[in-house]
Amino acid sequence: MGPPPQYALLRRSCPLARVTTPFGAPAWYVTRYDDVRKLLADDRFIRPTINDWPLDADAAARGPGLVTMMELDGPRHAALRQALAKPFSIRATRRRRPALRATADRLLAQIAANGPPRDLVSGFFEPFPLLVMCELVGIPYAERATFLAAADTALGALVTLEEGRAATRLLRSYTASLLERRRRAPGGDLLSSLVEDCDRGAVDEESVHAFGLSMLVAGYRTTTMFLANAALALLTEPDRYDRLVGDRALVPTAVEELLRFLPVQNGVIVLQARQDVTVHGRTIRAGEAVLPVVAAANRDERAFPEADRLVLDRQANPHLAFGRGPHNCIGAHLARTQLSVGLEALLDHFPRLRLTGQPPTWEDHSPVRSPLTLQVTW
Repeated sequence: MGPPPQYALLRRSCPLARVTTPFGAPAWYVTRYDDVRKLLADDRFIRPTINDWPLDADAAARGPGLVTMMELDGPRHAALRQALAKPFSIRATRRRRPALRATADRLLAQIAANGPPRDLVSGFFEPFPLLVMCELVGIPYAERATFLAAADTALGALVTLEEGRAATRLLRSYTASLLERRRRAPGGDLLSSLVEDCDRGAVDEESVHAFGLSMLVAGYRTTTMFLANAALALLTEPDRYDRLVGDRALVPTAVEELLRFLPVQNGVIVLQARQDVTVHGRTIRAGEAVLPVVAAANRDERAFPEADRLVLDRQANPHLAFGRGPHNCIGAHLARTQLSVGLEALLDHFPRLRLTGQPPTWEDHSPVRSPLTLQVTW
């Protein structure tokens, strides 16, 4: 469940490591907390699109890159974030909390009614964040079979690059159909609001597509993965789960520690140097790729005492799970609320929850690591 042990070795002996990616492209791995934190907010680096990666002479032949919010830059990125600031604000998220809890209660009540043993992933961790995302963004939940497989492929695109590009093109086509439908029949969702902003010139159409792609690829899946990993971490040592059952005030702190501790994605962010940059006495040349590894940074003993131990009441916890700088996760408030609500609902409905002993199943060929099934009883 933890990050690869090689990360600790790199932090100690080679914090800037020259590496070769699975598809043969050279890059630099950065693993220490302070370095990763600085790089994420360093304007000497940009984020290439999936069509630009690997960074080579053939990039132009692959055509224009299809971007998510992570690759948008400059005024376009600023305009989109401004348009989304209010619906993703702390205040807006607090207003949604009762609706989130109602969704969680409905799903968990169905699990309880069916009796143990049950798979929490298919019964709760998958549908809960997907229902929340679909309602908020304006994506029909009934159409999930259209986009889920492609979204998962795109999320693992660093390993399956060509498949990732093909999946992203499919998702781009799907977002185009969604935007057209929202123009014809607007609703109270984010895509309808962004289409209106686009038509009056506040944001451009490609930025709206970037938002749609971001939501389809990561707007719910990371929450699914986190909840599944968090439940496994808590139930593997049941005293942890029981402690939260007996002390609900600890849940917000526990969520932050789980965000730090669990490497939801062992893959990395891709940056490209605009100019020569020196790190730890070594020169990253203009145009070269840099991979700041958040999963490694969040286990750095320099920033987190006993970094490899899950400390549910850890107080100082400046983890980087949501990034930093201009591309920090705009949905961080909503994500934190979903995680807290999901965990609190689980504790309320199943205070005696336990693993059955049947091992969880995993996806072994993706940088995205979380249980595909998690059998529990109560």
